[in-house]
Amino acid sequence: MPHVLDTSEPGFESRFAAFLAAGREAAADVGAAVAGIIADVRARGDAALIELTARFDRLELTPETLAFTPEEIAAEVAKVAPEDRAALEEAAARIRAYHERQVPQDAGWTDKAGATLGWRWTPVDAAGLYVPGGLASYPSSVLMNAIPARVAGVGRLVICAPTPGGRANPLVLLAAQIAGVGTIYRIGGAQAVVAMAYGTETIAPVDKITGPGNAFVAEAKRQVFGQVGIDMIAGPSEVLVIADADNDPDWVALDLLSQAEHDESAQAILITPDAAFGQAVAAAVEKRLETLERRAIAGAAWRAHGAVIVTRDLAEAAELSDRIAPEHLELQRRSATMWAAPTTCCPPRARRASPPASRCSTS
Repeated sequence: MPHVLDTSEPGFESRFAAFLAAGREAAADVGAAVAGIIADVRARGDAALIELTARFDRLELTPETLAFTPEEIAAEVAKVAPEDRAALEEAAARIRAYHERQVPQDAGWTDKAGATLGWRWTPVDAAGLYVPGGLASYPSSVLMNAIPARVAGVGRLVICAPTPGGRANPLVLLAAQIAGVGTIYRIGGAQAVVAMAYGTETIAPVDKITGPGNAFVAEAKRQVFGQVGIDMIAGPSEVLVIADADNDPDWVALDLLSQAEHDESAQAILITPDAAFGQAVAAAVEKRLETLERRAIAGAAWRAHGAVIVTRDLAEAAELSDRIAPEHLELQRRSATMWAAPTTCCPPRARRASPPASRCSTS
């Protein structure tokens, strides 16, 4: 069972504080291990990559086989069902249309003193995209990293995606093809980040590295920052859903599990003013766990780090959300757009350097 908290009960504040303080970050020795990998890859290049891939991914490679060949990509892509291809193509089109609206505009003017001022936006020359391939493998990560880069005009895009035991994910390769990424290296972990940052005999360095990964990948991005740009240093995945009783408990359960399945340190939280609805969602999660492919991981995350928090009203739910400042925030209630206003849901005191991604769902 997840943590169950109620703001009206005595001792809520202490229990809530303990819940927030529970450690989910990587162990301290991760930093030292990653520093060693960085030194090794910088010193030995391809040889270190090959050795580390054999050790961690049980895959024997050579410099010539670090990247998938066009023929290998075509063979894997051919395995994708037509309906899955259609779903990826639709997602790609929607992502592209969204980010085309974000392209910043150049500007220039001459001020009263006669000085010419302005700004100009230009893309980086090359970007490296990390795509998880260990505990979880997500073609969505390919689309959401590669397509904005293409829209921005980045000239060279490469992907590093681990293939444990040599098993590639056809959906990941298809997503790369749809997004226009031709070079895909079958390496992962901290060593892949180092290779993209500093380069090896086979892999050319890039200007910026993006994409999610495990604790070692996140730590590697932290340590190579400065040599290259990065998107962010992400901790364990987390989602917070604020929902009222005018929702389908099963839909909310699916949203919670979509993050809980990432890894055992992931956090999924429901905040609702309706205790019965909270119980219904918890029951729906348990039912979904019976058939979920990644139920062992999702179940462990839900039991250790999941929570159902019952509040007096939705205003109090928003206040608790501000204190948590989650990575992903979903508002599933009527007039959700109004509630998403910065002064209502996410005041400046709760914002992080990288603001939480929010999705508003109306009932």
